[in-house]
Amino acid sequence: MKRQQSGFTLIELIMVIVVLGILAAFALPRFANFGGDARLAALQGALGAAKSAVAIAHSQALITPPDANSEITLEGEKIKMTGTYPAANANGLTKAAQLSTADFDITPSAAADGTGTYTVAAKGKAACAFTYSVTAVASGVQAAPTWNAAGLTAANCN
Repeated sequence: MKRQQSGFTLIELIMVIVVLGILAAFALPRFANFGGDARLAALQGALGAAKSAVAIAHSQALITPPDANSEITLEGEKIKMTGTYPAANANGLTKAAQLSTADFDITPSAAADGTGTYTVAAKGKAACAFTYSVTAVASGVQAAPTWNAAGLTAANCN
């Protein structure tokens, strides 16, 4: 009598495992590089949030000028201003854009008046960063803040 075979033989099972192992070895480097892409996307999102926050704070400062402490209130939060733009420090842009030092390496300006350059970088990747620079009001005129996002590249974030 001839028995009908059911299932796989041990050799067939081993061959399938070997083929899957080879495929995984080629696919792993492609999927292992998502960390850099995630850092880049997070910084691009933070840049968008910061630009939006600056525009909203600037609009509010034009409608209701900053108080004697150079602050405006947005959503119940006091935002330190330099002229009509958020200051380049923890009480200015950090609060306005709701950026967190738990998520990013943030280097605020050391100037007491909030002028200077504010840098937001990916944790542990200083080159993967953008900067916000604000100047003081001179003769009643304030230049718009400048942004530098040249560091937001795949090469810098990997």
